Amino acid sequence: MSVSSRLMMRAIRVSEFGAPSVLRPCSDVPVPQPGPGQVLIRVHACGVNPVETYIRAGTYGRTPALPYTPGTDVAGVVETVGQGVAAVKTGDRVFTTATESGGYAEFTVAADNCVHKLPDALDYAQGAAIGIPYFTAYRALIHKAHSKAGETVLIHGASGGVGVAACQLSRALGLRVLGTAGTPEGMKLVLDNGAHMAFNHREEGYTDKIMEATEGKGVDVIVEMLSNVNLSKDLQMLAFGGRVMVVGCRGSIEINPRDTMSKESSIVGVVLFFATPEEKKECAAFLYAGMEAGWLRPVVGPRYPLDEAAQAHHDIIESRGAAGKIVLSM
Repeated sequence: MSVSSRLMMRAIRVSEFGAPSVLRPCSDVPVPQPGPGQVLIRVHACGVNPVETYIRAGTYGRTPALPYTPGTDVAGVVETVGQGVAAVKTGDRVFTTATESGGYAEFTVAADNCVHKLPDALDYAQGAAIGIPYFTAYRALIHKAHSKAGETVLIHGASGGVGVAACQLSRALGLRVLGTAGTPEGMKLVLDNGAHMAFNHREEGYTDKIMEATEGKGVDVIVEMLSNVNLSKDLQMLAFGGRVMVVGCRGSIEINPRDTMSKESSIVGVVLFFATPEEKKECAAFLYAGMEAGWLRPVVGPRYPLDEAAQAHHDIIESRGAAGKIVLSM
């Protein structure tokens, strides 16, 4: 059935901020229509990101107007395009880095500069694992940390979506890559995706092992997924002039600023939302080269049907250890 003959679609709607249970499946949501410079996509898969749980809970810095449909990272097929769109056409396989109408749905509208062609070598679930994770990892490593080949990077929480992306990117950029995970399976995943060494961050004294791996010098860059737990330890593991990239945080933490003085180190926040169009374009070009070369291979973890979005939101926060990207399938 073509979209032109379909007026309604299934989608997840949020009418109030709160627990995962506010994610409600609806079957009578109007199919959005693309305006000028927009693309209508038939969604095959949509990635679930931790930031979407903070937004849903109402605890994030920016909150959307209610009701809304969550989701930014979709992969699917272009159904139709609005006026002035030339980069993609009906029938193209694509992935997105943002949507206008929300990705937890059978159809979504996205601005054309957020829509990218999906190579045939990657399936739709992998396509849904590219957007926020890979663009965030690139922003952290290149635009914010100014990482250089030969430096050592620690991916603190390396087995989730952003972590796996950061491992693959770091290896491709010529960095020495150390990664942490919370389970043996997660550690294997980290090693299989570019890390030279993996450490279990649930083990007593794991930070000492990381320091030993650097012969006591410390690491140059840390990509941090859970700064409210790890930031104080991170500052003590840095080399002189080291940089902590704060990608994820679920609360506050007390640190000793003297730890930054003793190394002349930096703590830098990373939010993809603030990337300029030029930065996004640069990132997309680099990532596309990685897809062509074959080193950019998104790892898909648990998959859920659209109607189980609430369970996916629960599991992404409460799971004992991440293992790839959580994806909703249509």
